[in-house]
Amino acid sequence: MIISQDWIRALEGGALIGVSASLMLGLNGRVTGISGIVGGLLKPVAGDIAWRALFVAGLLLGGLIAMAVSPGAFSSGEAPLGVVLLAGLLVGFGTRVGNGCTSGHGVCGISRLSPRSAAATVTFISAGALTVLFTGGATR
Repeated sequence: MIISQDWIRALEGGALIGVSASLMLGLNGRVTGISGIVGGLLKPVAGDIAWRALFVAGLLLGGLIAMAVSPGAFSSGEAPLGVVLLAGLLVGFGTRVGNGCTSGHGVCGISRLSPRSAAATVTFISAGALTVLFTGGATR
């Protein structure tokens, strides 16, 4: 059986996300839900801003480094700017309605055996599958 390099990279990325989320919870007592972390920056509480700002800066810096190291792994940005903006607004709206994002529910919530997170993750995956179905599938 031959395992493609894409599967290996996905497995490595998933392991890094899991280890990172575990370290954040174990060392800081914080859940690694990106919408919650960013939301805490929008409504700042004294003494709670620095770690959030550093976390978000690390996400951005990590993305820039990954793009520099492997530019072919990123999309060429074929979607019109209006579609990208609308998609971003819908994601933001969805995280408010769902009380969190995929990282908070899917990675952290399920690992803590949260029924609400399990239901949210099933909803996320179902919505994604239906989107791929109705838009003609993923292109690559």
